[in-house]
Amino acid sequence: MHSETLKSRSLHTTKLRHYVPLGSPARREAADGTETVMRVSLGFELAWYHQRCGVDFSQRWHTDPYYRYEALKRMKAEVLEAFPAATCWDRSSDVDLASISGCYGIYPIPHACGIPIQYAPDRYPELASRRLSVKEIEQLTVRQIVESPVFADVFRQMECIEREWGAIHGYLSWQGVLNNAFHIRGQEIFLDMYDKPDFVHQFFSLLTEVLIQLAQCVQARQRESGFFVNHFTVSNCVLNMISPQAYEDFVLPYDTRVAHSFERFGVHTCEWDVTPYLEVLRKLPKMGFLDMGMMSDMARVTAMFPDTRRAVLYSPVKLQEASLDEIRQDMEQIWRELAPCDVAMPEIQPTTPDSRVKALLEICRALETQS
Repeated sequence: MHSETLKSRSLHTTKLRHYVPLGSPARREAADGTETVMRVSLGFELAWYHQRCGVDFSQRWHTDPYYRYEALKRMKAEVLEAFPAATCWDRSSDVDLASISGCYGIYPIPHACGIPIQYAPDRYPELASRRLSVKEIEQLTVRQIVESPVFADVFRQMECIEREWGAIHGYLSWQGVLNNAFHIRGQEIFLDMYDKPDFVHQFFSLLTEVLIQLAQCVQARQRESGFFVNHFTVSNCVLNMISPQAYEDFVLPYDTRVAHSFERFGVHTCEWDVTPYLEVLRKLPKMGFLDMGMMSDMARVTAMFPDTRRAVLYSPVKLQEASLDEIRQDMEQIWRELAPCDVAMPEIQPTTPDSRVKALLEICRALETQS
């Protein structure tokens, strides 16, 4: 969708919706009021595109906007032809090909902190096994991360995109304070919450300032180019590894700072049970988006977050292996308990038949007609 159209349609709401840019980890984008009751958001493993489109997702994908543009052109043509009933891609424009989505996968911040990443032709980058020690983290500065070669390259790419195509489309995977801390420090961060609480707050404060500064700077540059974006969703994929009280004590203050720094805000909790965290999540301002797994108390989520755009992450394994009757029953439960919402279907596997994806779309469309 053209930037000005997106801006004009979304000014009346602070809601966000689930969105999987082609070749990118799942992100969120501004809702525009056209969302249907059971809106399906599709995404595919990179191996899907590698096998069907011949795209190589090695380092060049992440650093060469010309290569990425041509690859995205093939990828978009493939999904539009394969799934004509899907509504999650912009069929009217190619502005989404000139994009920074997917650059460095989910690791731009850890990579900027000095952790190497390893590329592959058919998957997202992975971090090298080494994590940073307490001493190494204490030596990090906001300026060092913000001015790192990683983000110098991101800004170089943005200049190239604007020069060649105009608007700088896309959404970097900023993650959030908790996820980035886990990626940089490893599982030791959970022990640090008990053994070194002052260090954890110092580390989380550093990450918060880095995220706010970088995201505001990148998004301001995108707006200057003609692509309107002013939101942030914190990715708390490891939320279930800490207690609700630990979230309130260690993460909530920083997620709140992030929320106040952007026009729109949301929380990604991954395909887990969000139920134990609902009370503390309700303390966050500007909750324009919240996702969860099927095991969550979805009816309770709807009651507690009536003005939030809600989404459920459906298992790609279940999409491939469950019977259609079981999938239909799951969608009916989502429709009863959570709708209006997004049915988020990221990471569809290359072994999943297209017919399965089309069946899911048909099931959700039928429920919308019924509603």
